[in-house]
Amino acid sequence: MLYEIVKRGMDIVLSIFLLVLFSPLMLVTALVIKMTSSGPILVEKSNIHMKRIGKGGRIFRLYKFRSMAVNADYLLTKDPRFKKLYSEYKKSSFKLHEDPRVTRFGKFIRKYSIDEMPQFLNVLKGEMSIVGPRPYHADELAEQQKRYPGTEPYVKETQTVKPGITGFWQVTGRSNINFDKRIKMDADYARKKSLLMDLAIILRTPIAMISGVGAV
Repeated sequence: MLYEIVKRGMDIVLSIFLLVLFSPLMLVTALVIKMTSSGPILVEKSNIHMKRIGKGGRIFRLYKFRSMAVNADYLLTKDPRFKKLYSEYKKSSFKLHEDPRVTRFGKFIRKYSIDEMPQFLNVLKGEMSIVGPRPYHADELAEQQKRYPGTEPYVKETQTVKPGITGFWQVTGRSNINFDKRIKMDADYARKKSLLMDLAIILRTPIAMISGVGAV
């Protein structure tokens, strides 16, 4: 109980501090997105991939700067031009290293995780934490559990805590880690969670962001 109270306090203080600290960068990012591509600054609310699974299986809207064309989720699953790409997407742990839907500026903000900065708003709303498991979307979990049988218990365990902006697997390899290993790491975090572990992950996150290793 004490852990949850202190962690929530840390989440609020850190989110406010980082939103203020990064506000110039976020403002510039918003302006560049608006000037270089048509559509909203944030990924559309209607995008099914922004509906993520939180603690206890609750669904929430994830906030991200838009790094792709508008209706990117529709283009991938419904547009015949992207049929081959969608097949590759499902086979590659739901991450594409060469995605034609990504804008030129989108590649930059994705590489350095700038697109994820609006998620501090999710933290303030209590939907996410600074540190936690990846906020998966339903299609991804369903497909990956078929591909990696036996991961179901780990999935359930990750949902005992709030998903995080950063986490153990993000600072050790990001998209280079397959789902079966990633979900075990997320479950291990949920099982062993502690403030010291959270602080260690937070301290390692800037290095992972600056290096851009494993980001797509």
